[in-house]
Amino acid sequence: MASLSSVLPVKGSRLLVFLGALAATAALHADRPALATTEKESPYALLDQLGRVLSFVESEYVDPVDHQVLLEGAIEGLVAKLDPHSAYLPPEDYAIFQSDTEGRFGGVGVEVDFGEDWVTVIAPIEGSPAERAGVRPGDRIIAIDHVSVRGKRPPDLVRQMRGTPGGKVLLTVSRPGTDKYLYFSLTREVISVASVASKVLTGGVGYLRIKSFQVGTHTELLNEIGQLRKKAGHAPAGLILDLRNNPGGLVNEATSIADEFLSQGIVFTTRRRGKVVDEVRAQPGGALRDGSVVVLVNEYTASSAELLGAALQDNRRASVVGARTFGKGSVQSIVDLPGGAGLRLTTLRYYSPLGHAIQAEGIKPDVLIPSTSGEFGVVREKNLEGHLAAEPGGRSETPAPPIEPTTSDSPAHLPEPTLGNRQVPDDPRTGADPALAVAYQLVTGALSAAAPPADATKAAPSSAAGATPKK
Repeated sequence: MASLSSVLPVKGSRLLVFLGALAATAALHADRPALATTEKESPYALLDQLGRVLSFVESEYVDPVDHQVLLEGAIEGLVAKLDPHSAYLPPEDYAIFQSDTEGRFGGVGVEVDFGEDWVTVIAPIEGSPAERAGVRPGDRIIAIDHVSVRGKRPPDLVRQMRGTPGGKVLLTVSRPGTDKYLYFSLTREVISVASVASKVLTGGVGYLRIKSFQVGTHTELLNEIGQLRKKAGHAPAGLILDLRNNPGGLVNEATSIADEFLSQGIVFTTRRRGKVVDEVRAQPGGALRDGSVVVLVNEYTASSAELLGAALQDNRRASVVGARTFGKGSVQSIVDLPGGAGLRLTTLRYYSPLGHAIQAEGIKPDVLIPSTSGEFGVVREKNLEGHLAAEPGGRSETPAPPIEPTTSDSPAHLPEPTLGNRQVPDDPRTGADPALAVAYQLVTGALSAAAPPADATKAAPSSAAGATPKK
């Protein structure tokens, strides 16, 4: 599944007017002599430059130029220079983005992670064509319809696997431990992706995992709470909220969920250019305002998921367990453009209730469980080229810090022990997930977040010491 940014839908035409004026002005100045003034003295100097480059490419490039491709490339470059999360989305990419936020699309039903040489299957979606055909977690997709995936952009690969229901897709798969390639001929279906999973644990403790924040996630969570109460015969004896590997999504869905846990207080504030734009506060009467809560996070907890975790942590509603989070503390507004295209533009930074910057910093857990993400190390927001600085002032001008070394010598593998409730043991203390084991003992009172063991992983069984959280 393609990753989701923290997004707010926006309708408006001011940006369209600006882009139209930019193109018109560039064309107007394309044939003028080079200006002798500095850029500061004349704001049209770079527009002259743009017009000249467009004109030269059109007339001198080795092959005839497709004007649409050329202009879309110019727009993409204009936005991509801002930060890693702003982007111009051509119609096909925008359609994929919208289907992700809606949780419904035509495809074969695999959640994947993109690498340089192959696409790794994190998990097939339950009941999907991929699961029925026997695709397994850890499978490596080498080719799609006989075309190698090596070096391809993730949006292009997603587009190959998705499409009109009824269409065929052939996956060439390398499976660890198998000498020969496996071939899966799959028929696309309408895939509906649930964003919340739940389970009743030993002692009546409720486990909730939010995979991403899409349209309807808040409603899904309330439905799952109802199912937990029905299965347990009473209200859960504490809750574990698993936000690990949650890449974010719709801000309003995360805010509504935070409101269910809080009776009062600030959920988050937003700032633009150093000034507070909005302060979002919880309303009384949340359905989950009572009972013990522990939030699980890791280095792939990002964006809206960090917003939710910080809100519960700063309001002392929950203890946070795991690794420091990704650090994406920015909000992208979504603008519909003519022709089915879209613009994702970073418009706000958000801050925790106590005023802590999440951007490039992340959330520091109350109980830190070291990351063991395999041989490639941990990549966070601060490692991305051109990332926004933690505080207002534009993009970071300091070199990105080196990628953090891992604490495990084990080879890289799928580091996600809780992809679905089928992989969550009834008693987490007996499983191979140290963070979940610690969270369970905190929520049941066997451990205290105020005085956790010196090495929190020692609270988990020894068999869990090598467990790895997922990307």
